[in-house]
This record gives sequence, C-alpha cells and structure tokens, in this order.
Amino acid sequence: MSIENTSARVLVVDDDPTVAEVVTGYLARAGFAVEHAADGTTALASAGRARPDLVVLDLMLPGMDGLEVCRRLRASGPVPVVMLTARGDEEHRIEGLELGADDYVTKPFSPRELVLRVESVLRRSRGRGTEGTAAPEPALGGGGLILDPGTRRASKNGTELALTLREFDLLAYFLRRPGRAHGREDLMREVWGWDFGDLSTVTVHVRRLRAKIEDDPARPCFIQTVWGVGYRFEIPAGTGEAGSL
Repeated sequence: MSIENTSARVLVVDDDPTVAEVVTGYLARAGFAVEHAADGTTALASAGRARPDLVVLDLMLPGMDGLEVCRRLRASGPVPVVMLTARGDEEHRIEGLELGADDYVTKPFSPRELVLRVESVLRRSRGRGTEGTAAPEPALGGGGLILDPGTRRASKNGTELALTLREFDLLAYFLRRPGRAHGREDLMREVWGWDFGDLSTVTVHVRRLRAKIEDDPARPCFIQTVWGVGYRFEIPAGTGEAGSL
C-alpha cells in the first residue's frame, strides 16, 4: 500500500459488476478510498456530494454514456479522468481525449496496469513528478508563454491557460527542447511514459494544445508539423527564447 494513496478518493464508474469489483478491489488494496457508481447519474450525484481526486470512467454506460459524464464532470471543475474503453472503440476514445480525459486503458486490461496509470495521473495532478523530493524546477517560458512546473499553472501573455494534465506535460516537454523534431512515438514514451499505444492520443493532444496556445491553430507558429517525423516546437521570431526563467 502506498502511503500517499491513502488520502486519495477514486470514483469508479462502470455498469459491469465483475469489472467494477475487480477494479475497486485492486484500487482499494493499493491504498485508495474507492467509491463505485454503476451509471452516469449516480456518478454525477456522488461527485456533487464530494469531489473525487480521480475518476475511472467506462465509456459504455447505460442511459447517459461516459462521454456525457466526462463532459459534465469537467464543466463543474477540473478532475483527472482515466477512461476504460473497448479495444475497437477508437472513435469514442478520441472523443474522450478531446473532452480532456487524461489517460485511458483498453479492455481487456491488467488491473495492475490500471492502478499504475491511476497513480501516475494523480502524481501529475498533484504537481509531483517521478523525482519526488527533487528541487523544484524553475518556471519555463518563451514567446509569451510561462509555465510553472511546481504549481502546474500556465499562461500566455498574462492570461492563464486551462490545460489538462497531459497538455501541460506536453507543453513543458516542448519548452524544454525548442527547435528539436520529435516523433509521435518519442512523445508517447517521454510524455506519456508508454512504450507502446495508440499514436492518435498524441495527435489529439497536440491539436488541443494548439487550440489553446496558437493565435491561429490552422497556421501554428509554436507547434509545427514536421512531415514524416512528428512535431517541432519553435518560438516565433522576436518574442524571446524558450528556457528557464
């Protein structure tokens, strides 16, 4: 049991009794305080009474589907979401990522993998990386962008940006490495910590990040596509250089 898990509340939303029992059991043994909801209405009511630290959300729910649950959860405030999706459910998975879900696990899945994903997302949401007690990293900036890794706050030209956990991590990774070309496989490994997975996850997050930091997302100045490779982060000429502040 992880000591830091004992204070974290996780809401599991899944209508399959067997899956719910396995997921809640593994999370409870990992030290989380776990609550289960079998449908979207119950889940939203539970979150309204006491906001969870993280939601494990099945996309295929009776009545109100998981996408609508995610949309309503996010409308009432930030909360990390790990989605459970069917292997062939790519369209819904991408839509969930577009709504701001932080991670996903594909059914059938390893319960231990799910626990690790939950712990990883929670660490990031609390502003802690894998270094744990390492000295706080100085703020990063360039081109009017400022990111504070310690508080996990970001702004552009003085206006705060509403970034999800993964969007923040992706932008921080780019700001630390301006001018370099990064393949989607590299980004998935370095930012997501995955050695394999659906590369559309990276594409979706780049598109969402562009929508938030670019003046014209259709003609990006910061995150440029490198055809046949992936992406390169550039600071527009005359706006300073990327780096620590």
